[in-house]
Amino acid sequence: MSRVPRELPVRVVQDPSRGFTRFPRRTAAAPDLVVGVDRLGHDLVQVRMHGPALPDLGSEHRLTLRRSPAEIEAVAARLRHVWKREFIDAQPLDERGRPAPGRTELPYATLVDLGGEPEEELYAAVEELAAQGSYLLFDLLLGGNPGHPDRSGGDGDGGLRIFRDILTFVLAGERPLRIRFDSELFIPWPMLALPRSAPTGGRGLDGLFRRFLGHRHRIEQTCGHYAGVRDRLEPRPPVVPVVSLNHDAAIDPLGRTRAAEVAAALARDTKFTERTTRAELLRALEEGRLDEQFMYFWCHGKFRTDDGQSPCLVVRLTDGGEIDAYTVRGRPPVNGSEDSFRPLVMLNACYAGVPSGADLAHLGRALIERGARGVIGPQIEMPQVFAAEYALAFVTRYLEGEETAGEIAHALARRFADRYRNPLGFAYALHGGMDERLERG
Repeated sequence: MSRVPRELPVRVVQDPSRGFTRFPRRTAAAPDLVVGVDRLGHDLVQVRMHGPALPDLGSEHRLTLRRSPAEIEAVAARLRHVWKREFIDAQPLDERGRPAPGRTELPYATLVDLGGEPEEELYAAVEELAAQGSYLLFDLLLGGNPGHPDRSGGDGDGGLRIFRDILTFVLAGERPLRIRFDSELFIPWPMLALPRSAPTGGRGLDGLFRRFLGHRHRIEQTCGHYAGVRDRLEPRPPVVPVVSLNHDAAIDPLGRTRAAEVAAALARDTKFTERTTRAELLRALEEGRLDEQFMYFWCHGKFRTDDGQSPCLVVRLTDGGEIDAYTVRGRPPVNGSEDSFRPLVMLNACYAGVPSGADLAHLGRALIERGARGVIGPQIEMPQVFAAEYALAFVTRYLEGEETAGEIAHALARRFADRYRNPLGFAYALHGGMDERLERG
């Protein structure tokens, strides 16, 4: 009686050659400046900073401040709303309050190059963004309050003034720094700005752009979450980059954005995977086949509120199935190959709206906990036209393998501001991954 041959399952329990097939884990230089904000209670926060960019006082600069973490996050959420309301949704009107004739409808939402828009009008809009970004950092968090002399806790107003002056001096320096904001409070750091009195080295709109931290420095924000270190050794990088496109094919059916060019760039000279459904993504998560170097999401997003929780980002692909942080956490790989997941992830979601207190970083944290080297994405409801333009520029440069994610994000923030007079590049943030670079074997 003949038997039909069948494959037997094999599980490798010992790999003597592992040390010969992997490389030592890469090391990165420490940031020039690390700024931390920690919750200490319902009305206390701790701010701290250290790094070679600071005056050497022999220890970390640290203060305990009487501040409400809830108020700080509420004002941070308001700042994101201001960018949407005062800039993206701005509609030029004539003296009668009607749409101005000859002007593009919602120009800041539909145009990438704003060089043709009236300078005075554009300056006024961007100045409001800078004023609100400066208020959050230098007035609400680090400012004095005459009505509450004890707001600086046990360190006194003198310690707070010194802390603020040192930080302002370092951030206002002409040399771009590598900065890590390790904050337990979700604050859109690249969208914050120096005070109006700080020297920026320029006048007019150029000087205004230089007030933004995202223009001046290379920034990553960690929220206390770092890519997991599972092994002292790195896998050998592939000869051909491994990338994926996870998207909603129904976005932009008329081709008004450059989304198709982004997809083409991802598929060019790479090992390319395209996913359009939640089931495909879940299968890849469970089977441990996500050994990708770059993972791009182009999809719809919304914010769902669970009982007692801040609204958290949920994204949807073509089939409409919801993907959130718990989707990622609830799909551990069944074959134990969790160390194969280590991409840089770009989340380009077209949000249905950003509610107050929304945690945009929640899904990104889950991906980093899973092993992602970093997550980049917008911190506001980003117009589709700009989102696709930014993605094309980022993807093209990152796949070349010459620059780190932090270098590219900083260069693009400056490029869109200086060349196209558009500040929306400051609204993209890196959650970790500042030194991540695509490598080839």
